[in-house]
Amino acid sequence: MVVAFNVTGDEHGDWAVLRVSGELDLVTSPVLRQRVHDVVAEGRHSLVLDLSEVFFCDSSGVGVLIASRRLIRSCQGRLRLILPAQGATEGSHVNRVLGALGVRRLFDVHLDVGSATEDEAGPLSA
Repeated sequence: MVVAFNVTGDEHGDWAVLRVSGELDLVTSPVLRQRVHDVVAEGRHSLVLDLSEVFFCDSSGVGVLIASRRLIRSCQGRLRLILPAQGATEGSHVNRVLGALGVRRLFDVHLDVGSATEDEAGPLSA
């Protein structure tokens, strides 16, 4: 079974939004890494990664998320992730993987683009 991986870009105010769908793994993670680098190269330092449609994430995907966080922080930027609420059936795999690895606390996590792009947005508790 071939699963389509897709990254689409959008803007929401001052925020660049990358919507990711499919499997985030060894084969597909370089695509996301390049898209994040492209956004930063364009001068966009406020980035939302919408991972609500990612149903599988391996260590390569987690590595890209951590590298993206490091890159954005080096530019004094802001990175926010969109992950479904715990217990949600769609896309909750990324949430579980980040939690199991103990790195979810590194990320500013939100439920949707609206809350993630608010200037005074507060992260969900881990």
